[in-house]
Amino acid sequence: MKRLFFSTAFILVVTSIFISLLGVGCAVIVPPGGGPKDTLPPVLVKAVPNDTSTHFNTNKIVLTFDEYVQLDNNLNDNLIVSPIPNTMPFVESKLHNVTVRLKDSLEANTTYSINFGKAIKDVNEGLPYKDFTYVFSTGSHIDQNTFSGTVTLAETGKVDSTLIVILHSNLSDTAVEKVKPRYFAKLDGKGHFTFRFLPPGKFNAFVLPNDYTKKYDDSTKLFAFLNAPVNISDTASAESVQFYAYQQAKEKPKPATTSTSNNGTSENKSKKEKDKEKQEDKRLKIAPGAADQGLLEDYEFSFNRKLKIFDSTAILLTDTNYKAISNYKVSLDTGRTKVRIKYTWPENTEYKLIITKSAATDSADIALTKNDTLAFSTKSESDYGSIRLRFNDVDLSKNPVLLMMKGEDIYQVIPLATREWYQKLYEPGDYEMRILYDDNKNGVWDPGNYKEKKQPEIVEAVKRKLNIKANWDNEVEIVLRSSQ
Repeated sequence: MKRLFFSTAFILVVTSIFISLLGVGCAVIVPPGGGPKDTLPPVLVKAVPNDTSTHFNTNKIVLTFDEYVQLDNNLNDNLIVSPIPNTMPFVESKLHNVTVRLKDSLEANTTYSINFGKAIKDVNEGLPYKDFTYVFSTGSHIDQNTFSGTVTLAETGKVDSTLIVILHSNLSDTAVEKVKPRYFAKLDGKGHFTFRFLPPGKFNAFVLPNDYTKKYDDSTKLFAFLNAPVNISDTASAESVQFYAYQQAKEKPKPATTSTSNNGTSENKSKKEKDKEKQEDKRLKIAPGAADQGLLEDYEFSFNRKLKIFDSTAILLTDTNYKAISNYKVSLDTGRTKVRIKYTWPENTEYKLIITKSAATDSADIALTKNDTLAFSTKSESDYGSIRLRFNDVDLSKNPVLLMMKGEDIYQVIPLATREWYQKLYEPGDYEMRILYDDNKNGVWDPGNYKEKKQPEIVEAVKRKLNIKANWDNEVEIVLRSSQ
């Protein structure tokens, strides 16, 4: 019995040793679990030369951080060197270091700053060292002057954070068109900007897109200017300013392009089908308007081709018994394809619109082949909501005009003569509101003109959104100061 127990024990020991050896050879090594996730950006531990050095006289800067770092792929979009150099410095990272090699000769007695934006990140988590700025001076002191403000789009009251503010030490009016600026600063998400480490002096300040030229060489560019130079002083900080950016000229829409298959048609069709289509294309045809006509808008229908001759008296509005309706107006749009019927529409009423064949002729002298009748009925008042707006602090002396917006399109223009506005019937939906201060009382927003030193008209965006509900009395208090 003892001998059997010993043999069994010996076999178990040998087996366990064998399994252990086998495990050592085949096991996958798993690193121990790490600690808490790194949530801290890199920290600068050393700079050669030191940050804020004076009498700077080298072309190489080495920045050492407390962990491995890397540079963002969009380094050039992040890097701001002030004053703006002719050639941007070369920047590279390796292990804990970021090395900057300056390409330009440095000006005497000048403060320089290199703002890295979000370009310096740790290797593991990609956490950026935001807006790290290295500063040095070739003179005996570091300039500490600042200049700040806000940029708003004049036409919408909104912010475009892709714009930049530039400073010109050349005070000629044409410098912004011909010369590269001395300094520039980016906007944050709220349209704010700040220049730091500026020398004392006078500068002309402008707003432009952040493109390569940084010049006002195209009137379709967003642009803003101040009426007088900014005075930067060692004894007092420059006052915060407000820019209103505008486009003096709108970009022309690009012409639509069409594509066809190799045989010149979108599909392979028989000759009979093509001949039929050609015959159909020669006809002057009508596209009817909506079957449920709104109470607030004109009824519209259109022709498939531009008209040469149009006779509004050959278009007749009647009831369902073909009894003529009076006091309506017929008009053709400037494109000469769309016809509008203007009328004060009562609710829940059916109409017929008779277009006689003599009403229209296209440029090829082709007329309608027969009279056509379009049938439609009007909506109910319960399909609309009423709206009452109270503007507690609008300045009526500035000729305010309420712009009701659907998306980026103006839905309605309402001059405000009082602080309360009411409309019985209003189309349900979501709206944004803007207040145009209409200097020349023409009912539309007018851009600025730099050559004439004319600032744009200002539009104030109202933060509060408006939701009009059908069959509902919608009353809203508007406080403009709280919308800023």
